[in-house]
Amino acid sequence: MSVISELDSIDRRILVALQKRGRMSNADLSEKVNLSPSACHRRVQRLETDGFIKDYVALLDPRKLGRPSTVFVEITLSGQADEVLEAFEREVAKIPDVLECHLMAGTADYLLKVVAQDTEDFARIHRRYLARLPGVAQMQSSFALRTVFKTTALPV
Repeated sequence: MSVISELDSIDRRILVALQKRGRMSNADLSEKVNLSPSACHRRVQRLETDGFIKDYVALLDPRKLGRPSTVFVEITLSGQADEVLEAFEREVAKIPDVLECHLMAGTADYLLKVVAQDTEDFARIHRRYLARLPGVAQMQSSFALRTVFKTTALPV
């Protein structure tokens, strides 16, 4: 039985609504999903306890923070031994400009999502952090020209 099958239609409506507007009051949420405020609150608490709701965050505007450039960096390591992978993962997690790091299947071992002010700032990030990562054999960077579509909402 899949985890998603534990959710009924009300749970799904709650999750969809909270993904769109996480700061919604319980009263507004209960109205939106046609449930009493107390029953809605209990369901949200259960969804949090069961791990369906992992956290609540504020999504910041990278342009307002001077980080409008997104760079995707493909990294190939010199080897696949556990020690090499663990050392890389431990160090890459310390880089403040890296928003995401994914272990990949395919030609590259890892794909990083990096934010920067511009190409000059990315060069700084590359020199100061990326070039010093352990076990790196090859690196290829691609600048996103424009974000066509972006969401944090998962399908439920």
